[in-house]
Amino acid sequence: MVQKLVFMENMANHSVTRIRDKALELGFLDCGISEACFLAEEKDRLMSWLQQEMHGEMAYMANHLDKRLDPQLLVENAKTVISVLLNYFPVEKQVDPDAPILSKYAFGTDYHFVMKDKLGELLAFIQSEIAACDGRCFVDSAPVLDRAWAARAGLGWIGKNTNLISTEHGSFFFIGELIIDLELPATSSVIRNYCGNCTRCIDACPTQAIVSPFVLDARRCISYQTIENRGDIDPALKGKFENRVFGCDICQDVCPWNLKSKPHNESAFHPDTKLMNLTKDEWNNMDKPLFNKMFRNSAVKRTRFEGLKRNLKFLD
Repeated sequence: MVQKLVFMENMANHSVTRIRDKALELGFLDCGISEACFLAEEKDRLMSWLQQEMHGEMAYMANHLDKRLDPQLLVENAKTVISVLLNYFPVEKQVDPDAPILSKYAFGTDYHFVMKDKLGELLAFIQSEIAACDGRCFVDSAPVLDRAWAARAGLGWIGKNTNLISTEHGSFFFIGELIIDLELPATSSVIRNYCGNCTRCIDACPTQAIVSPFVLDARRCISYQTIENRGDIDPALKGKFENRVFGCDICQDVCPWNLKSKPHNESAFHPDTKLMNLTKDEWNNMDKPLFNKMFRNSAVKRTRFEGLKRNLKFLD
């Protein structure tokens, strides 16, 4: 009996190794596994954040809280959450130093498409090469607490700027998940917080959106205001955007752990040279046809043409 249990454990661990190897082969930066259980520790923090209305107009964050905390409500009989990271740190830079600044993650093709295709391949591999199972791929497409699952899988810790930070890779990466009904052993224990006494992200945020360590008031965040906010930008933040037109990387740019960031090798994330060469005047004079052409497959579409023009006007 003991020998049988040892054999089964070895087989399960071998399966995890094969899954991680396949994830890396597909281009993911890292891959970790955790048990699909109720997120009891995260519940209180999430509820406090919502009660203080720090989510602003992101009403979806308050919807389906039961599913956001319990993966078994997303995938029937869920046993395992497989978390993956995908590097997006670019080597390219915008040419005109006076041009409105685009967040690094939006340089190339919308990551939702890229990651979902890769996760689909990973799921198919598991189903054909590991064991028959059912599951779903998630890339910001459902109520899933990505960073919480990645942290539980040992891929990093949630830093003072509320981003997941890896000791090996920094934080310029996307997070995605597979939730499956196949039981697999967890890959690692939770990594301890390595932020220490550092407050660079808090000190650097021009709008003071990081109201205390590990707490982000989205209503003051440049990324929220330039992407998620559908109304007028808060006039109290005028002059504080540091030329950011879509998203913001400031709290990541100053993080010491991102000295370890290396350029990605994902072809879909390489930007069009025309985008990198846009001048300040070309940004400000952009019309809708150019917007549609330039951002046809980009995450920038989320803010829409009207939203981008609003953002540009706010920077004047």
